[in-house]
Amino acid sequence: MTYPPPADSPSDPWSQPATPPVDPTLPASGPPTGGDPYAPVDPYAGMKMEQAAPVADPYAVPGYGPAGHPAPGYPGYGYAPPPRTNGMAIAALVLSLVGIGSCITAPIGAILGHVARKQIRETGEGGEGMAKAAIIVGWILTGLMVLAILGYVALIIIAISTGSSGSDRGTGYGY
Repeated sequence: MTYPPPADSPSDPWSQPATPPVDPTLPASGPPTGGDPYAPVDPYAGMKMEQAAPVADPYAVPGYGPAGHPAPGYPGYGYAPPPRTNGMAIAALVLSLVGIGSCITAPIGAILGHVARKQIRETGEGGEGMAKAAIIVGWILTGLMVLAILGYVALIIIAISTGSSGSDRGTGYGY
């Protein structure tokens, strides 16, 4: 049977070293002596105010900038301001949608939508989706309006062609 080595021997894994290890980050004079060892130390003691180095945030995550500041180059929280919306695209969409009730404005809205898309490509403004919606809605309503007009014309032609002849017009009997 083996016994553990005696306490304070060099082979004892639980024994404390005789001298504490030297910390290379401490000044050569060693830790401050005298007074309360747990008292806070003023890092700016003996420095002029102009020479004071900023203290890093102890809660900051390494590799990231300080929180609460906008990213450089962009105003307000790191987002670029949204582009201006093209006014003609808004007007085109309104006219196309009004064309649901009055079919006259639908083709005007579709044409303005084409003009708005060209302006948006040239100027870089916003409103591409509105212009495209105005074109689609405007041409669909224009097509439906043309079909309705053709249907009315066909009904008028059918009514005229199946109408009675001029000889029995005043009798009301139709035979």
